[in-house]
Amino acid sequence: MNFGLQLKFHKYQGTGNDFVLIDNRQQIFPKNNTELIAFLCDRKFGIGADGLILLENDDLSDFKMVYYNSDGNESTMCGNGGRCIVAFAKALHIIQSETTFNAIDGLHKAMIDGEVVTLQMINVDEIKAKEKYLFLDTGSPHHVQFVKNLKELDVSKEGAKLRYGIYGKEGSNINFVEAIDANTFEMRTYERGVEDETLSCGTGVTAVALAMHHTKTTTSNHVLIHTQGGQLQVSFTKENGSYTDVNLIGAANFVFKGEILC
Repeated sequence: MNFGLQLKFHKYQGTGNDFVLIDNRQQIFPKNNTELIAFLCDRKFGIGADGLILLENDDLSDFKMVYYNSDGNESTMCGNGGRCIVAFAKALHIIQSETTFNAIDGLHKAMIDGEVVTLQMINVDEIKAKEKYLFLDTGSPHHVQFVKNLKELDVSKEGAKLRYGIYGKEGSNINFVEAIDANTFEMRTYERGVEDETLSCGTGVTAVALAMHHTKTTTSNHVLIHTQGGQLQVSFTKENGSYTDVNLIGAANFVFKGEILC
């Protein structure tokens, strides 16, 4: 690929969900070039990532997060990406230990302590319970479904069936869940836009925690979730049928930085 660009980037990951992060406060990045974004996320020809995130100036908050899936298209909120951009903003000395930033689903508050980022997610007012699954939006749409023998499940195959079979072109993220104990769950996610299983999905982890509480599978308002890439925590309050003060908690780690000619 020859886009005639030389780009500085940073690579971060949150429980194995990895992202290319670019400081775009000077508006240097060609944001509508889906081919370029897909190339940068390509694991064989580019840098390699589940998504690309731009950090930009914002009039309402400390910074703005613009998130793209690895297919090159701008997408809905990404929880692990949100935690990673908080760590990136701290490395750029934009913030210290607390921040408010803007994303596609509105303003988010966050705190960072070492590598651990606590990210406040949006409130969830509605969870649709179907016969075999639940559906809710935690900044991105999520299908949550119980399965047995989660480790043996072909997530790419079964996730694609549901992603396209139920939700069509627009799609939904598909989460498969198995209980470990009363407030601990294991999950695997097929992520739209990536169109494959990812090691972790922050909005998916949030969706699973709230779905487990909604179905009374757990009575705790602090849920532990094991993903393929590591452990995350979700805390929340339920008031008048709505989930508020929803927080996604876990490590966000710097991997490497560099420049790429493309």
